[in-house]
Amino acid sequence: MPQENTIDVQALINNSRFSTYQWLILGMCFLTVALDGFDTAIVGYIAASLVQEWGIEKTSLGPVMSAALVGLAVGALTAGPLADRIGRRKVLILSLLVFGGFSLLTAFATNLSMLTLLRFLTGLGLGAAMPNAATLMSEYAPERRRALLVNLMFCGFPLGSSLGGFVSAWLIPHFGWQSVLILGGVAPLLLALVLIAALPESVRFMVLHRYPAERIAAVLRRISPQQLVAPLRFTLNEQGAKTEKSALRVIFSPHYLRGTLMLCLTYFMGLMIFYLLTSWLPLLIRESGASLRQASLITALFPLGGGIGVLVIGWLMDRMNPHKVVAVGYLLTALFVFAIGFVNTNPVLMGGVVFIAGVCMNGAQSSMPALAAGYYPTNGRATGVAWMLGIGRFGGILGAMSGGLLMQLQLSFSVIFTLLAIPALVAALALMIKHFSLSKPALLGSLNKAQ
Repeated sequence: MPQENTIDVQALINNSRFSTYQWLILGMCFLTVALDGFDTAIVGYIAASLVQEWGIEKTSLGPVMSAALVGLAVGALTAGPLADRIGRRKVLILSLLVFGGFSLLTAFATNLSMLTLLRFLTGLGLGAAMPNAATLMSEYAPERRRALLVNLMFCGFPLGSSLGGFVSAWLIPHFGWQSVLILGGVAPLLLALVLIAALPESVRFMVLHRYPAERIAAVLRRISPQQLVAPLRFTLNEQGAKTEKSALRVIFSPHYLRGTLMLCLTYFMGLMIFYLLTSWLPLLIRESGASLRQASLITALFPLGGGIGVLVIGWLMDRMNPHKVVAVGYLLTALFVFAIGFVNTNPVLMGGVVFIAGVCMNGAQSSMPALAAGYYPTNGRATGVAWMLGIGRFGGILGAMSGGLLMQLQLSFSVIFTLLAIPALVAALALMIKHFSLSKPALLGSLNKAQ
């Protein structure tokens, strides 16, 4: 009987050229995240038409806007443990079917109550899509390029959100606001069919759950065929892979608890400042004396440079300590958000500062899933990423609500932006606490050997 050829799947991926098949996986995850971005922002595109056609007040759309955010949080918190139990591929396809199907049904909503309920249900699918796309992509990426590739995938989200604005501007005048929701429903459903036909399950998940060796080999041969000689046995070389019974017990076990709390706190603070700025920045700039046109243009600069920040930080994370890189991104965010409060007399300078703040903010925040994916073992990775994203959504809700409170306090422009810098500082501090908690055991081990 021939001796089994034992292969560490991550080592094989690390030592192989990034194949056409992996680019295909990246493309499918990118499109999933892009449609996630389109459907997340879709109510903003149709809001004016709803107000006009239904004869409602703008403020009555508040519950509709927040319903999707709540759904996103619930979807993320439940989808992570489910994906660690039944697989990333199944949950990712299910998420597309859910948010595509309910987006399609939303086109036929006839009142605000129905619209609010359908947006919540749509949010369940939206919340499940992003963490599973990040997890699946991270498990097919070589470690030396993991952060850059996951961040590249996340560029799909702002692209989908922005593209939705252009598409809506053409569709609504010609076919009505329902056409945007129909597109936002049909496109994910069609993509789900593509994923059913072409997307593989994570090889790390398959090894952990003891899938047949030939099924795992069939996927890996499309990445590195020359290294697979039967008979085969596949292994995972990682700490904590089988120490806990459930994914939630993994991420809240003593080994991962502090890191989990710090990741959730960081993402919470990041989304808090992101939604606060994107929701209230135009009004704050307008009240500082700028014209409506200037306020709109300056605000548009905040997300414009996000793609630059995401790729630069992802590239640096693969070459330096990733915790320090992302923490510096949040520190620079705090610095430039603080600076916005002192340049309100010069619109050109303010625009430049807002742009740089957006590069740093979007780059740091969008790099967090890559950081989380690299922290957890396979049997808790989807749950860890999803819970960080889910808890963070509550920060986004708080940020969108707290802007009104700051306006009511009648604070000066400079004081408001000084306060807005604080969440970014807290995010940076939380990441450094996580970094030093990881370094401490290694440091103690070195001291013990020295003694």
